[in-house]
Amino acid sequence: MLEFWVLGPGWTIASLVGFALVMIAQVRVKSAFAKYSRVAVRSNMTGAEAAAAVCRAAGVHGITIERHQGFLSDHYDPKAKSLRLSPDVYDGRSISSIAVAAHEAGHSIQDADSYALLNLRSRLVPIASIGSRLWLVPFMIGIFMNASSPVMGAVLMKVGVVLFGMMVLFQLVTLPVEFDASNRAKEVLAATGIVSTQEEAQGVQKVLGAAAMTYVAATLAAIMQLIVLILRTQGRHSD
Repeated sequence: MLEFWVLGPGWTIASLVGFALVMIAQVRVKSAFAKYSRVAVRSNMTGAEAAAAVCRAAGVHGITIERHQGFLSDHYDPKAKSLRLSPDVYDGRSISSIAVAAHEAGHSIQDADSYALLNLRSRLVPIASIGSRLWLVPFMIGIFMNASSPVMGAVLMKVGVVLFGMMVLFQLVTLPVEFDASNRAKEVLAATGIVSTQEEAQGVQKVLGAAAMTYVAATLAAIMQLIVLILRTQGRHSD
């Protein structure tokens, strides 16, 4: 791709390391999900039933729970007030299904509590989306303009860095949101008895912990790339 040729070895190394981190995290979460999807919970609840029970126990009402196609495509839509669970999670009666469903219910609890970071993340979504799509354009133009117009080239490169930085900011905000949702889920699961044994509690912890690491890996990858862009901008400015 063009950016690897133009941005040089620093970008390539950061991208490869980041890709490796993300892949390792994804393998771990799939492995944990597969392992604990074979272990049934004593409550015999499906993921959908567990999500509903978690919401009720937390005093959250008016949330719809829908089946959503795709493997591990589970998410909470704050605008629609809807928990969308993949078929394996929606219908499953395993530790994995309960863990993932309860985690998404944790987001609905955050929403009901007006959790500040969840609201901030929602506001950052369009900005991060624009940044992820457009950052490369001004940055590349800035590099090519540097020889003929160093000042304008530097400005455009910095615009690209800011746009990329918006995406990194979104990922940084996402981290505490995801960890908090998992913590809320585990508390309610234990309090309600949906998870009633040490094995189940440990399984929930491992599934949610592995899932959280995917966000950590993606954030670290983006931070490494941002550092490379900043250093490249400073290098061009000093030329």
